Amino acid sequence: MLYALICKDKPNSLQLRLDTRPAHVDFLKGLGDRLKAAGPFLDESGAMTGSLVIIEAESRDAALAVSQQDPYARAGLFESVEIKAWNWVIKNPEAK
Repeated sequence: MLYALICKDKPNSLQLRLDTRPAHVDFLKGLGDRLKAAGPFLDESGAMTGSLVIIEAESRDAALAVSQQDPYARAGLFESVEIKAWNWVIKNPEAK
C-alpha cells in the first residue's frame, strides 16, 4: 500500500530545514524502492515550507514509523505530519 506523508514545517524553521536537509535526503535515498516520490512544499516566494513523501509500507503504522525516523522529524522541524493511504492511478510507472 502507498502512503502520502504530508508534513508541515513549524513557523520560522527554514534554517533548521536547510541544516538538516543533507541527512534528510540521505535518509530518503536509503528507502530504496519503497520511496515513490518526494519533494518540498513551497510558499509564494519559493521558500520550502513542508514536505510531501510518498512511500510504500505494509500499514499506516509502518508508514508512521518511517516518518518518525526522518531526520527532519527527529530535529523537530514538523508542526504536523498527516499520513494518508494513497492510490496512484495516473502516470504510475508500475501500473499494468
